[in-house]
Amino acid sequence: MTRPVLIVSVLLSIAAAYYIYLPLPSTISEPWKLMFMDSILRGVMHVSFLAHNLGLSRPFDIAKYAASWDEIKGPQSSSAIRVTDTSFGGVQAQVFESTAADQESHLKRGVIYFHGGGWTLGSGKMQTYYLQCWSMAEELDAVVISIEYRLAPEARFPDQYNEAVQASKHILTAEVLSLYSIDQKRVAVSGDSAGANLAAAVAQQMALDSSPPIKFKVQALLYPALQALDFNTPSYQQNADIPILHRPLMARFWLEYLNGDPKHVTSLLANNHTSNTTIQEVAAAKAKTDWTKLLPVAFQKNYKPVVPLHGDPELLEKLPGLLDVRAAPLLADTKVLKAVPPAYIMTCEHDVLRDDGLMYATRLEEAGVDVTVDHVEDGFHGCLSFAFGPFRFSVGKRSFKSYTHWLKENL
Repeated sequence: MTRPVLIVSVLLSIAAAYYIYLPLPSTISEPWKLMFMDSILRGVMHVSFLAHNLGLSRPFDIAKYAASWDEIKGPQSSSAIRVTDTSFGGVQAQVFESTAADQESHLKRGVIYFHGGGWTLGSGKMQTYYLQCWSMAEELDAVVISIEYRLAPEARFPDQYNEAVQASKHILTAEVLSLYSIDQKRVAVSGDSAGANLAAAVAQQMALDSSPPIKFKVQALLYPALQALDFNTPSYQQNADIPILHRPLMARFWLEYLNGDPKHVTSLLANNHTSNTTIQEVAAAKAKTDWTKLLPVAFQKNYKPVVPLHGDPELLEKLPGLLDVRAAPLLADTKVLKAVPPAYIMTCEHDVLRDDGLMYATRLEEAGVDVTVDHVEDGFHGCLSFAFGPFRFSVGKRSFKSYTHWLKENL
């Protein structure tokens, strides 16, 4: 190897190591594996945003294309699980049916599941979600229905919410449940991250809607995104640079969902959109996200609220979804929360969204709802999905086992 080639090789190796390395807390699960995985994801996002800045594509186009490589092509059934593609109320879905009791007059549990991905990325056909829903159906002897709601930018809020409600209403009918041998008294709504946002919003809507006679028995929310008024909760401050959901990326996802300009990321991260507390609606919403009152003291640590003196109140006019309970279920009135089914909420210590889930748990408990909080001390955002696929983590297997155990016991 010639001297110039050697020098270039060394410099490239140093650059790669610098890009891969992130200072992570020792308490996080398998930090070196997480660093490597995150470097790939960050690289895809950086290229995707660079292409957008150069005018070559939309912000998440390349990230979507990369994610599509992982999709399962066509339904793949086995003797234990039957998989079919179908639609409910015009919304596409995959149905995973346990066949264990096909020969008996046996009614099964039912789970309506919404995948994560910031309302922008992902699909129930991605290997991780496909295997997760498959395993849920097998573990629970259940029918798991994975909803393929449309993604931004083709769909914007409230499109995803409307499709989630539309599909749920169609499924929660005697005709559909009977078709799949689902017990009408044992149906859950569940999801992770942005999908958990949809699941929580659907649970609220279906609890209030008197038209469908069949209701959800429980809701199971995995590290849910529930509000976009405070990007400086203790978990946002503590985990701003922790994989796989970095703080600026979460702000980008919210803007994509709510049809906002990406240039507003900096303002959102500074909480500039909540500076005008003289508006009654804003003040009422902020009270429902006041982590100094809603978070257990152990999670507040030594962090302080970020309250801008001079912000940009016009952001709320540009992004009305910020105050819309359909987009931000944490903002629901107490009378609404009183009507929702018992909840399982998984939170992860090393996740910017940790406090969204913990605050929602507090509000539900104050409303008299039975809540199980499953806090994963070494968990990071999305960890349960990494019980499956090429990047498997021990915390993924543990969290999936805990999640399905709760569903077994309560559904």
